[in-house]
Amino acid sequence: MLAYLIRRLFAAAVMLVVIILVVFCIFFLVPKWAGVDIALNFVGKQADPAAVEGVREKLGLGDPVLVQAWEFFKGIFAGRTYAAGGDVTHCAAPCFGYSFKTEQSVWPVLTERFPVTLALALGAAVLWLIFGVAAGVLSALKRGTLWDRGAMVVALAGVSLPIYFTGLLSLAIFSYGLGWIDGEFVPLEDSFSGWFGGMILPWITLAFLYAAMYARITRATMLEILGEDYIRTARAKGLKEQVVISKHAMRSTLTPLLTMLGMDLGALMGGAILTETTFSLPGLGQKVLDAIQNHDLPFILGVVLITSLAVLIANLVVDVLYAVIDPRVRLA
Repeated sequence: MLAYLIRRLFAAAVMLVVIILVVFCIFFLVPKWAGVDIALNFVGKQADPAAVEGVREKLGLGDPVLVQAWEFFKGIFAGRTYAAGGDVTHCAAPCFGYSFKTEQSVWPVLTERFPVTLALALGAAVLWLIFGVAAGVLSALKRGTLWDRGAMVVALAGVSLPIYFTGLLSLAIFSYGLGWIDGEFVPLEDSFSGWFGGMILPWITLAFLYAAMYARITRATMLEILGEDYIRTARAKGLKEQVVISKHAMRSTLTPLLTMLGMDLGALMGGAILTETTFSLPGLGQKVLDAIQNHDLPFILGVVLITSLAVLIANLVVDVLYAVIDPRVRLA
C-alpha cells in the first residue's frame, strides 16, 4: 500500500510540473507567436511607449524563453521579484502574477473567492451523491417499474435542462413566489443561517444536474453487476439480498462513481460559472467570466492552475479510495 501511494504521489508531482509548463506556454508563448503584446494589454492600448517598455522589462518578457519559464515556475513555489529600474515589486509565493485589470496580485483574489466556490461544490456533491446514487440503485432493483421509469424521466430532465433555466426557475418559485428562501448570498462570518439560506438553492440547482447523471450511471452499472456470476453465487449461498447488494454489488458500483466524483469535484474547483452567475455568488466562476471578458490573462492562468491542482488532488484521493474499496488494486 505504501509503495502504491508513493508511485501515485510521484506521478502526480510529475504531472503538476508538466501542467505548469503547458500553462506557461499557453499564456506566454502562444500570445507572443500570435503577435499579441502582453505588456500592451497590461498598461492599455493608449499607453506611452516608454510605459509599455517598462512593463515589458519588469515582467521579464524580453528574457529568453527558458529564463521566463524558470522564473514563472520558481515564482509559484518560492515567490518572485519584479524589478525595472528603481521600481521593485515582490510577489509572495504562490505568485501567479498581477491582474491586467486591477494590477493586484492574483493569489489574494483567488483565496478570497475560493471558499465560496468550495462550499458550493462540496454542498452540491453531498446532495447529488445521496440522491443520485440512491435513485440509481432503487431504479436498478425495481427495473421496469413505475419508480424506475419516473426516476429516469426526472434524470433525463436534469441532464437536459440548463442550469441557468433551473436556477432562475427555482428563484422564481421559492424566493420571489413563495418567499421561503431569501436567495441573497450572505458571507458565512456574518450569519450562518443567512449563508445557508443563500446557498441552498445553488446547491440544489447544481446537484440536480449531477444527480441526474449519477443516477443514470449508477443504474446502468448496477444492472450490469447484478448479472455477474459472483452475485448469483452469493445469492445461491443463501446470503440475504441486503447483504448481496450492500457488500458485493455496491462495492463494484462505487468504482466508476469515484472516478466521476474526482473529475467533477476537481473541475468545479475552478468555479461553476453558470451557477455562480445565476445566483450572483462571489466565487471563482463569476470572476473568471469577468476575466475572460476583460482579457485578464494572469487571473485566468491562476484559475487554470488551481483547477488542475484540484483535479490532481481529487484523483489522488480517488486512487487511495480505490485501494480501500477494491483489494485487487493493492495487489496489482
